[in-house]
Amino acid sequence: MAERRNIDQTAAPVMAAIRHRLRSLYYGSHPRALAFQFSLMMVDLAIIVFFLMGPYLRAGNAYLLVDYVVTVIIALELVARMLVAPSLRYWLGRPMTWVDLFILATLLFPNQLANFAFLRALRIWAISQSRLFSLMLKRRGYSEYEDTIQACVNFLIFLFIVTGFVYSTFFYGEHVGGFIDAMYFTVATVTTTGFGDITLPGPLGKLTSIVTMIIGISLFVRLAQTIVRPPKVTFPCPQCGLRRHDADAVHCKACGYLLNIPDEGS
Repeated sequence: MAERRNIDQTAAPVMAAIRHRLRSLYYGSHPRALAFQFSLMMVDLAIIVFFLMGPYLRAGNAYLLVDYVVTVIIALELVARMLVAPSLRYWLGRPMTWVDLFILATLLFPNQLANFAFLRALRIWAISQSRLFSLMLKRRGYSEYEDTIQACVNFLIFLFIVTGFVYSTFFYGEHVGGFIDAMYFTVATVTTTGFGDITLPGPLGKLTSIVTMIIGISLFVRLAQTIVRPPKVTFPCPQCGLRRHDADAVHCKACGYLLNIPDEGS
């Protein structure tokens, strides 16, 4: 019993150190953390490429090997994110946890389930919404275009997610142009052009078209608004706390407080 207590007492600091290290890499802004986060994004892009190349690699002997390597990578990241989470309940409450678990299931049984690895694109969307992304834009001098850039990323990620779903559900492995057909259908549906030369069969196809049109046109309008309207900067109003203002604003639109927004050269 004493031996076991000693082992537990030794393991606890080690586990705490591992968690502290992982949190530093996942949420830090120092060079090593940025390099780690960039590497994760590259891994996500590689997984997406593997998804796109899936139909052409299935005939080869190495397909299952690559499939299970990707499975191990996603599983390890799931464990790492569980360790950095404040609690198990918090980790289970994150939507991306369930997305990754679903992707794992499709990768573990590639012959029985459609490949839904395209959902890893949601990771890129999550990065675009993070404080780190805003900080990177500010360092590059693009902070005033943050809304426009995020609207573009949101729209492109939505197009890719819908295209991936249509491709996996209706066109996967049919012919060489399957992904192109899926993208063509998605763009035609989002823009409400509706050529009608490619349609999705059955109730699932109709529901997919309806959801794509409703969400897609909303994101499209949002993108148009951010491009047309003047760029805004992040500068919290000292009186009311409003964070977004026109770059040349003198007074806060919400409360009229006199602002002193520094320009890029300040």
